[in-house]
Amino acid sequence: MEEKGPANPKTALQALTAAFILATVHQYLFFGHKPGVSYPIFVALFYGFMLYYAKDRLRPPTWFSYVWLGAIFLLSMTFVLFSNWFFIALNLLVLPALILLHMTYMLSYRQPSWSRFSLIGAALEHFFAQSLRHWPTVFAVIKQSSGRSIQGERKQVIIKVLIGLVFSFPLLLVVVSLLSSADGVFHQVLNQFPDLLERISFDEGFARTLWSVLLGMGLFGYLWGFVAPRLNKAGLELKEGKAEGEGNVEPVSFTLDPVIITTVLTMINIVYVLFVTVQFSYLFGAWDGILPQDSTYADYARSGFFELMLVTAINFAILLLSLLALGKAKARLQTFIRLLLYIMVLCSIVMLYSAYSRLALYEEAYGYTQIRFLVHAFMIFLGLLLVLASVRISRAQFPLMKCYIVLGLLAYVIMNYIGMDRIIAGQNIARYETSGKLDTHYLMELSWEAVPKLIAFSKQENGLLDQSLREKRSEPSLDAQEWPSFNISTYRGQQALERYLGTQQTP
Repeated sequence: MEEKGPANPKTALQALTAAFILATVHQYLFFGHKPGVSYPIFVALFYGFMLYYAKDRLRPPTWFSYVWLGAIFLLSMTFVLFSNWFFIALNLLVLPALILLHMTYMLSYRQPSWSRFSLIGAALEHFFAQSLRHWPTVFAVIKQSSGRSIQGERKQVIIKVLIGLVFSFPLLLVVVSLLSSADGVFHQVLNQFPDLLERISFDEGFARTLWSVLLGMGLFGYLWGFVAPRLNKAGLELKEGKAEGEGNVEPVSFTLDPVIITTVLTMINIVYVLFVTVQFSYLFGAWDGILPQDSTYADYARSGFFELMLVTAINFAILLLSLLALGKAKARLQTFIRLLLYIMVLCSIVMLYSAYSRLALYEEAYGYTQIRFLVHAFMIFLGLLLVLASVRISRAQFPLMKCYIVLGLLAYVIMNYIGMDRIIAGQNIARYETSGKLDTHYLMELSWEAVPKLIAFSKQENGLLDQSLREKRSEPSLDAQEWPSFNISTYRGQQALERYLGTQQTP
């Protein structure tokens, strides 16, 4: 096999930047748009990207490679010239396949023949195996480029801060969109900023960001699969042109640089502190009627719950990543990172409380159900996880994962024994006593565990549920079941119902 030059980190960083730019162009051209002139434009840009950064791998062209390229160009132009839906749909499948095969023929280390089936196998290897193996290289490129291309500790810190800002931007886009959708007052605060923030849409902004990030990593991984192909056999890696080891891009060790994570945490916490400050203006007074302007209890309870839960989950993921994958840092920087993590935990707990209170208001307005009960329990569980994580912030030897496993197992057992349906019945009965609203149909769908409480309530309300209880009694009795199916809760519920309705059978 002919040896090529080494994969230089500087070239790798340039290629990575170009990949993300190309991915951004792709989402701009195709997100929410039917393919048209955008298709040949992107095909031309893609070929320029691939052939420029992988030019050292380019095999001598043959006449057929030119014919192949011409066919791809002409087919891409059909999206501009014609509107036959059949061929448009067919070309959406055929053209990518032709492009992938052509790239494999021109750039693959295997140098497959265009007339053999081995070309298909090589194309699949590069598209899947080689591309995926180089996704971690994205982080390796950033890490090595920041450490080698700039001399001097201060300049390295600046580079790392800039990298942190780059990673913070899409994360901030998602978080700000979620918080803006979650809370009307916070959205009004954002309206005082430039109109760009007001135009942020969670659905579209999140989709575009995710599109660009994933496609950018995919494009770089696909390109680098040709530039530096790797074979994962017996732990060996294929590195062509290893003459100068310093130039080769090494696999990432999956540690977070302290400066980068400090930058990300700082940017995120600025938004969180602003959000929590706005929340305190009315959050703890919502129960007394202090709500955002032009907002009812139902609107307040319904809006923003899932967004807050999602933001809390994102925070939890960042927190775990910071605790478990953070690299070594100087004492002052380590202390500052801990402070930022504590701020994130505190803000996450406030957001969790806000979501909890919204759900409680929603239950007061619309009743208590099993799903809402489980969500309440999950929020409490997530809060305990955050508390444990806060302990881990200052105590590096704290066995966080072991505690999580024990807490998870304990929480699951408690949920099995807590008597969920009985609690739900009691809460709905208490709601009836204050509002006069009762979902009888839903109460009858609860398990037999809730029947004794329903019987007591019906007695208190002069037989309000008697008719529904008679209908429930028509369900299959334990007498008709075989002994292996015996259940104490069902037995007690049915016996209590028989006694109450005066038709208990003599054993």
